[in-house]
Amino acid sequence: MLSDEQRREAAEALMQAAATCRPIPQLSKTYPDMTLEDAYAVQGLWRQGLVDRGGRRVGTKIGLTSRAMQMASKFNEPDYGFLMHEMLLNDGAVIEASRFSAPRLEVELAFVMGEDLEGPTARVYDVMRATEFVTPAMEIIDYRTETPRQIVDTIADNAAAAAMVVGGRTIRPFDVDIRWVGATLSKNGVIEESGVSAAVMGHPAAGIAWLVNKLHPLGGKLKKGEIVLAGAFTRPVSVAAGDVIQADFGPLGAIGVSFV
Repeated sequence: MLSDEQRREAAEALMQAAATCRPIPQLSKTYPDMTLEDAYAVQGLWRQGLVDRGGRRVGTKIGLTSRAMQMASKFNEPDYGFLMHEMLLNDGAVIEASRFSAPRLEVELAFVMGEDLEGPTARVYDVMRATEFVTPAMEIIDYRTETPRQIVDTIADNAAAAAMVVGGRTIRPFDVDIRWVGATLSKNGVIEESGVSAAVMGHPAAGIAWLVNKLHPLGGKLKKGEIVLAGAFTRPVSVAAGDVIQADFGPLGAIGVSFV
């Protein structure tokens, strides 16, 4: 367990790494006694630091929603991080690759909450009932620490969240069977990845139910208007300056961005 001062030091180091695009040594090496509780506390201090500097939190991202990613991380449940207003990008955005250290891109669905939702016994149908819209999304993930990383490094590092792109067709949660939303992810005209949303814990709303149940003992919940990235259903694709990316969601439309 870390002291309050150590948690503050770790949060400041991550904020500096994000601002300069210069990854720091793994926190698990700097603080060998770091626990999961410490990691989420560091993430929270980072988030509050951004708010204190004028930032506005707009939602939450959920990560490690596939069994394969959990096994790779040696962790048996998802994790979560925060989304700030400045992280939101629109379809067609031209993105400076230099604002990230090693950006990668994943395909997801974004849920926009139509009402407050909290645990401790939330289920998929509660999430669906509380959701106003679902929309195609891509998440840009980045590392602010060196690799290889332990799970505490990933969680403290805001679950690797760096930016998100939304676009395509906005739907109500019962307009289609959102378990079977499929997508391809192309880089420079070549399909690099494809997947279906059922890969996210069997149902993309399942991760959101997990999230609010996880937050309940901490006094947390999702509020009306919040955006929730429900979890990736493709593997991440590395991107760099000069790359043109498109995620094609079929009937739900497509999202495209370019990096310079």
